[in-house]
Amino acid sequence: MVAFIVLVVLIIILAFSCISIVPQANAWIVEFLGKYQATWTAGIHFKIPIFYRVVKKVSLKEQVADFEPQPVITKDNATMMVDSVVFFQVFEPKLFTYGVERPIAAIENLSATTLRNIIGSMTIDETLTSRDSINGQITAILDQATDKWGIKVSRVEVKNIQPPRSIQDAMEKQMRAEREKREAILTAEGKKQSAITLAEGEKQAAILRAEAVKEQTIREAEGEAEALLAVQRARAEGIRLINEANPSVQYIQLKSFEAAENMAKGQATKIIVPSDIANLAGTLSALSETVKKD
Repeated sequence: MVAFIVLVVLIIILAFSCISIVPQANAWIVEFLGKYQATWTAGIHFKIPIFYRVVKKVSLKEQVADFEPQPVITKDNATMMVDSVVFFQVFEPKLFTYGVERPIAAIENLSATTLRNIIGSMTIDETLTSRDSINGQITAILDQATDKWGIKVSRVEVKNIQPPRSIQDAMEKQMRAEREKREAILTAEGKKQSAITLAEGEKQAAILRAEAVKEQTIREAEGEAEALLAVQRARAEGIRLINEANPSVQYIQLKSFEAAENMAKGQATKIIVPSDIANLAGTLSALSETVKKD
């Protein structure tokens, strides 16, 4: 009875050992007596113990290989440390298993060699400013070379490019000089704009002052002209009124004496009074009569 139970247990264990379950996004390479037999995809599979053997379990997910920095010499003989990251995916498990020994190490060596060839044809400045171009070239070369290994290289990224310390110092000095240059240019432009604005303001102020002086002069001239015209009109009106009033000889003589009196109030030291001032009054009276008759 005990032997029967042991036999049943062994049969159950043997049956379970014949069942293999492949997880999702994986592929197993199976050999029959040392020879490739099949590639098992995700799901349940049955095998014959001893005769069938799973030699490699391959992940079909996209994988990332981060490689150590590599010394690379540029076209102008500068040694730079460059490290890269390779994104790849296995699309053919059989080629991945039998195509190359240690495929990850093969990708690393191929990536380092390609990186040296590409950067070796560039100067330092081109290397630092052409990272996208370097990534594209390495991706194309690796993708083509790894097809026979069952690997699809989706992209390669140059993670870091570190030039020598002396070159870094020179680049920092150059950037500092460029910043100081831009600062000086901006300061000069600001002063220039400020001077232009100030000059424009002074120009506008001068124009407004000149316009104000001009307007004031015009108004003063107009006021003087109006005042002079008013005085002349008043004199003309006075003469007209005197003529209409037919002044007597005595009135004209009185006005003559008043004029002489006003002249005496001035700064003149000598006053000459005509002796025939009465005759002058008579003459003025005669002229007045003549004007009236006309």
